[in-house]
Amino acid sequence: MVNYRRNFVLGGTYFFTVTLRMRNSRQLVESINLLRMAFRKTREAKPFRIDAMVVLPEHLHSIWTLPPDDSDYPGRWKAIKSIFTRELEKSGVPVGKRKDGSALIWQRRYWEHTIRDADDLNRHTDYIHFNPVKHGLVERVIDWPYSSFHRYVRQSLLPPNWAGENFDDMKLGEPDFKS
Repeated sequence: MVNYRRNFVLGGTYFFTVTLRMRNSRQLVESINLLRMAFRKTREAKPFRIDAMVVLPEHLHSIWTLPPDDSDYPGRWKAIKSIFTRELEKSGVPVGKRKDGSALIWQRRYWEHTIRDADDLNRHTDYIHFNPVKHGLVERVIDWPYSSFHRYVRQSLLPPNWAGENFDDMKLGEPDFKS
């Protein structure tokens, strides 16, 4: 069995990708209010700041900053997944169970990256906001409703037409192997 190593930094800022098991699912956007409730309840019990986030039909990307004395992002993800799964079941959506009792709806693991500096944060934030365009869900970033991009626009951190054109030249958090 692979030994996954996570990086734990007190008060750290992290980029995450969390995915549903069925890659053709639309459950995250179809049940967006349940997902929002799962985040809200988890943040009430174990606070953290959501710096950027996008929810796509079957996966989400998020950047969190934890409190200065805390590095327990796995506990937070466990709570979010559990609450969302229980609420889906209550609403009549079958989620299935593994032999160990965990829900089949989620992929077991998730991607985590510790944000190193302001440039790393900016690249990952841009990646998050551009992701719906990358996946062909919309033509313009502003057209995707489940994104912190709208908060960035309200706070005048980004213009509404950000990445509206010439986005082939943008650096969006992925390695450039052409160089």
